[in-house]
Amino acid sequence: MKVTVEERPEVEQTEVTVRCKRMDAQTARLIELLRLADARLTGEKDGETCILDGAEVLYIDTVDRGTFLYTAGGVYETRLRLYELEGQLAGWDFVRVSKSVIVNFGQVKSLRPDFGGRLRLTMSNGEVVVANRQYVPAIKAKLGL
Repeated sequence: MKVTVEERPEVEQTEVTVRCKRMDAQTARLIELLRLADARLTGEKDGETCILDGAEVLYIDTVDRGTFLYTAGGVYETRLRLYELEGQLAGWDFVRVSKSVIVNFGQVKSLRPDFGGRLRLTMSNGEVVVANRQYVPAIKAKLGL
């Protein structure tokens, strides 16, 4: 892959152009990573690639080696891995709550203690996500506790 960067003072907005012989998994992953920089996430649903605003994502989950974005409107699959999304969303209101789940803290409606030191997070759409005890300190830090 060849990467070229041109600095031009007269340019008002950064533009990225991807030229490829054919769209493959590596190119699609690159495009997804670029879109994350703009707080946009891409996910596939019913054979279509959809562009999602990061704020509307409730949580991100990994199931059977697939990574899924959950919104109030549906579930979208992404080619990015959980650790890649976690790194890209670090500056946003997302926090890891278990080995396989990242939650948009801006979409959490309430928290409730659960057995074994875990927390039950109720999302804005009523879904419940369980936070494992080793991730509870990060959640408390997010709350300022």
